[in-house]
Amino acid sequence: MLVFNSEMHLITFVFLILELMIFSVQLYLYLMYPDDKRRVGYLVLLILLMHYNLSGALFPDPRIHFISVSLQNKLAYGSGFLMAAYFPFYFYRSFNLTVLKFHALYGAPLFLLLPYLIFFVFMYPLSGDLKFAISYGLIIPCFYSPVLLFSMFRAVRKKYTSVVSVRKPYAGLEMHMICWAVSPWIFMCLFAYLNVIQWVEVIFTNTGFVVNGLLFLHKSGRFERLEKMRLMKKDAMDERQQNDFKQTCLDIGLSSRETEIAQMLCLGKTYKWIGELLHISVRTVDAHVQRIFYKTGARNKIELQQFLGFEIKVFSFNQCYYETDLG
Repeated sequence: MLVFNSEMHLITFVFLILELMIFSVQLYLYLMYPDDKRRVGYLVLLILLMHYNLSGALFPDPRIHFISVSLQNKLAYGSGFLMAAYFPFYFYRSFNLTVLKFHALYGAPLFLLLPYLIFFVFMYPLSGDLKFAISYGLIIPCFYSPVLLFSMFRAVRKKYTSVVSVRKPYAGLEMHMICWAVSPWIFMCLFAYLNVIQWVEVIFTNTGFVVNGLLFLHKSGRFERLEKMRLMKKDAMDERQQNDFKQTCLDIGLSSRETEIAQMLCLGKTYKWIGELLHISVRTVDAHVQRIFYKTGARNKIELQQFLGFEIKVFSFNQCYYETDLG
């Protein structure tokens, strides 16, 4: 069943919608946590996958007059070659699998992209024979694809059977899920050579990525719940720490201004910073600090933290965060 009066099959359209939804969530999480560089690689992977589905579903179509059939074929096959060539680079950079360095930087460009450039980009427009480009342009990729897949599985097994941390129980599962998603691409050369119908090819090449995306969404939801719990505990600890700190200062006879300055001292702020915040001179800050030290018997900031119990409460918060992170 085709949609939008095009060559796109309904199942392809469904996969595109699912992948667009996964991409939207991934993009939102990246904007929330931009330090997660692995997610950037996964976003690129999803973009390439959607481009592959879209170009493979729409091209070639003689009814599209503003793009020649020759260019449509080059775009359709090129998206598949580019997707396959990106796999080792994604594993190498996102999961720090250094053993894949050769395949990521040299193997994939040499044995995947170079045959595409020779047979599809240069020879196909000259000869106009697509069957010739497919027959000879897929020989090297057909032999290289199993080698690449075996290398990726071996790299994953070597890393995550010895290094998986107990605090990251999903790490090994996530890697193996992505490997499973990549596995059907070993048959891409066969699919192209036999001219397999669109919906069969889409199911083989997309199902793993959709399942992996749903698994990641489940993992992200769990992380969001833990993060919310952590923030709630943090707010409760901060409020309790503030109350306990103020009560301790009140018990030893510190004024409200001295309590305020004592808290800033415990946080490691300088006299200049405190003076600028309170709009008083550094000399006035020093006078307050001397009275604080006199009333508490402390000789420096560390002793003041210990006397007021500040360090103990910060440690309790860190411990609370650690326990929440473990879930």
